[in-house]
Amino acid sequence: MIFPPLKIGKHIIKHPIIQGGMGVGISWDQLAGSVSREGGLGVVSAIGTGIYDNYRYSKKLAGVNRPVETTNFYSADALAVIFNNARELCGDAPLACNVLYAINDYKQVVLDACNAGADIIITGAGLPLTMPECVKDFPDVAIVPIVSTAKALKILCKRWQKSHGRLPDAVIVEGPLSGGHQGFKYDECFLPENQLEVILPPIVAEAKEWGDIPVIAAGGIWDHDDIVRMFELGANGVQLGTRFIGTNECDASPIFKQAIIDCKEGDIALFKSPVGYPARGLKTHLHQSILDGTAPKVACISNCVAPCHRGEEAKIVGYCIADRLSDAYYGDLKTGLFFTGSNGYRIKELISVKDLMHKLVNGEKA
Repeated sequence: MIFPPLKIGKHIIKHPIIQGGMGVGISWDQLAGSVSREGGLGVVSAIGTGIYDNYRYSKKLAGVNRPVETTNFYSADALAVIFNNARELCGDAPLACNVLYAINDYKQVVLDACNAGADIIITGAGLPLTMPECVKDFPDVAIVPIVSTAKALKILCKRWQKSHGRLPDAVIVEGPLSGGHQGFKYDECFLPENQLEVILPPIVAEAKEWGDIPVIAAGGIWDHDDIVRMFELGANGVQLGTRFIGTNECDASPIFKQAIIDCKEGDIALFKSPVGYPARGLKTHLHQSILDGTAPKVACISNCVAPCHRGEEAKIVGYCIADRLSDAYYGDLKTGLFFTGSNGYRIKELISVKDLMHKLVNGEKA
């Protein structure tokens, strides 16, 4: 099957393959720039940019090199550098930025991303009712919410059209096999009716009611055959995160990548998160230390996500997500939180983004 280009707002993506926005620091300049260079849509994660480049862009530090407060954990200066570096790789090809709706200072981070040169803003981890307001001064920037139900898309379209006279430029449908935070409660992630193949067609139908909004399928997609299957179900494109971890260009540390390569299927699980949604990743030393009561003490320094209530939820689940994702980025196997999707165990070696894109577009044996 030959996949047609994907149009999101005014932007044309040659291959309808979007790289998932993986934070902290898993998809920054090298990965996002390389994916866009090869004809997909590279996505920069806006999460935790204050630790970029060995904390050089943090205005204040505390503890073990942790940025103090929201404005430093999400560094506008660092985000601009990340986008500049990505642009050197991909030129004028479209670049996106993933900004979680659950973070503190959501609007400011979206503005920072637009000023840094993002062509498309992608937002999940909550229903982004205020998303159009954030980009009103950037008419060329496309906005793409992530949803898990047709009802959620309908609510967004009604609210956006009434309040802002605008509709999504595309929508990402994320099933419960993805890495990181999910759009369902823990028990709901395992129900047959919530799997991607089931929730996708109703969202495709809802999207058509609002003028044929492009629909992008995500969560558990691995290869060319999976992409074909999603297109047969009505999708216009796909998003993959986990598989891009297994690339040379992925911005994660070599230790992070090796942890994924070494893991087995049973090592990947859903667990509680201070963000308020279940999250999927590797069961590691961190999770055992939480059970043993020996995990690092929670001390909210970064004030990163609103649902955590300044560390209250972190204390309940036993870890600070900002600190533990930062540790994973730097390859600390003892205290790091390593997000991966359900297919992470299938990564057995590192390949280039170019080779991966070729496999996804043409088939594994092409």
